[in-house]
Amino acid sequence: MQQLFGQRLLNEQVASEEQLEAALARQRLHGGRLGYNLVALGYISQEELGAFFRPHPPPPKDAADTGLNATFLVDLILKHCNVLGEFSLGEVARRVKLPAQIVNDILDSLRHDRFLEVKGAVDYTKSTFTFAITATGQRRAAELMNVCRYLGPAPVLLDKYVRMVEMQTIRNIVVDSEALHAAFAGITLENGLLSCLGPAVSSGKAIFLYGPPGNGKTTVAETLGKTLPGAVYLPHAIFVDGQIITIFDGATHVPAPPEKEEEEVDQRWILAQRPVILAGGELRLDMLELEFNTITNFYEAPLQMKANNGLFIIDDFGRQLIEPKNLLNRWIAPLDRRNDFLTLHTGLKFAIPFDQLTVFSTNLKPKDLVDEAFLRRIRYKLKIDHPSAQGYEAIFQKVCKANGVEFDQEVFDYLQNNYYKKFGVRFNACHPRDLIDQIIDNAHYFNHPARLTKEDIDMAWKNYFVEM
Repeated sequence: MQQLFGQRLLNEQVASEEQLEAALARQRLHGGRLGYNLVALGYISQEELGAFFRPHPPPPKDAADTGLNATFLVDLILKHCNVLGEFSLGEVARRVKLPAQIVNDILDSLRHDRFLEVKGAVDYTKSTFTFAITATGQRRAAELMNVCRYLGPAPVLLDKYVRMVEMQTIRNIVVDSEALHAAFAGITLENGLLSCLGPAVSSGKAIFLYGPPGNGKTTVAETLGKTLPGAVYLPHAIFVDGQIITIFDGATHVPAPPEKEEEEVDQRWILAQRPVILAGGELRLDMLELEFNTITNFYEAPLQMKANNGLFIIDDFGRQLIEPKNLLNRWIAPLDRRNDFLTLHTGLKFAIPFDQLTVFSTNLKPKDLVDEAFLRRIRYKLKIDHPSAQGYEAIFQKVCKANGVEFDQEVFDYLQNNYYKKFGVRFNACHPRDLIDQIIDNAHYFNHPARLTKEDIDMAWKNYFVEM
C-alpha cells in the first residue's frame, strides 16, 4: 500500500521524488506513515493530504464508460420506466444516477423497440418530452422484474469499488489531540486513557476494549467514530459477475454535504461520513456474509463491507449467539491481511478490502474469550475500569447539569457514605445517569421539580439495586 501511495503521489505530481525520499528518511527515523511525514516536513498540507485520499469519481462519459454492458443498462432503465408510468428524461436520470446523455440514448433505444412512446412535449427539446411505457414495455418490464427486482441506481464495478476503498483507507487518517479532546469533551475518562486512544485510532489497527460492565466501553467506542476525519464515497451498489450487491444503507450511513457540483461527480457514488457500524449480541456469522434475497434476487452487503473506510464495533463481545472462537476464526485472516473473501450463490468467490478500524468491546475476561494468537493481532488492548472517587463525582455533576438537576455536595456525600461505602458497592460510570433518571421519573409522576435530596437518593437506590 505504501509503494502504491508513493507512486500515486508522484503520478499526480503532489510530491516530487526528492520530497518522497526525504519523507521516507524521516519515517525511518521517527516512524509514522508516509503522508504524516510529508506534512511534518511541510511538503504538503494536512488539507491536501485529506483531499488526496478523497478522490472525486468523475461521471461516466458514455454507457461504455460505466463498465456495465448495454443490455443490463437498458433492462434497468426499462424497469424504472415501468414504475414511473409517465416521466421525463430528467426523472429517469435522477433515479439511475447516470448523466442525461447516457439515459437519453437508452430511451431512444427503448422507443425504437416500441417499449416507450412520447406522450407530449413543451418544445422540440428532448428534456421537455413526456414519455410513457407501452403495453409491450410493461410486459417486458414484468419479465425483467421476475429475474431481478433491483430498482436502485446503476451499480459500479467491483474493481472501481476496491480502488476507491484503497484510496480512502482508514490507515491514512490522522487524528490529532485537539480533535480527540473535542470528541470526548462531554465524557469523563480516567487519566491517561485519551493518550492511549489517540495513537490507537490513528494506527487504523484493531482495538480491544475490556473491563467491568457499565463503565463506558460502548460510549468510548461510539465516540471514536466522531474523531474519524473527512468524508468518503460509498457506492449505492456494485456489480459482480452479473449480480448486484447493495452497499449504501440509509439506516447506518450518514450523507455528507457535497463538495463539488453534481455534474462533476459520478452520482452512483454518495459522499458520506466515515461509517460507524455497531453489532452487539445479535451478531451472527451469516451477517458477515452476502445476504441474498430470494424474492428480489439481489444481495445486501455484509456488515464489514458497509463499515469499510470507517469504524466497526463488536459490542458485548462474547455474548453473541455464536461462540467467540467461531467469530475469531472468521476474522483472524482479514484482520491480518486487510482483505476478506465473499461468495456468491453461484459459487464465485471474490476479494474485497477489509479496511476498517475494528473495535472489540467486552466485559468478560479476555483470557476466557480469546487465545494468544488472536490477541497478538490486536495491537491495542485498553481497559475501561471503574471510575475513581473523583471521576465518579465529576460524572455525577455532569449528569445533574445535563438534566437540570442542581448538584448538592451534602447529598452526594450522603450517597457515598450511606450506600457505596456501607454496602461495599464499587462506582460505575453508568450509576449517576441511572440514579438521576429514577429521580426525574419520580418527580414527573408527582408533578414537582426534580431535586437531589436524601429522600430521593434513598428511593432511587432502593429501586435500582437488587438485594444480593
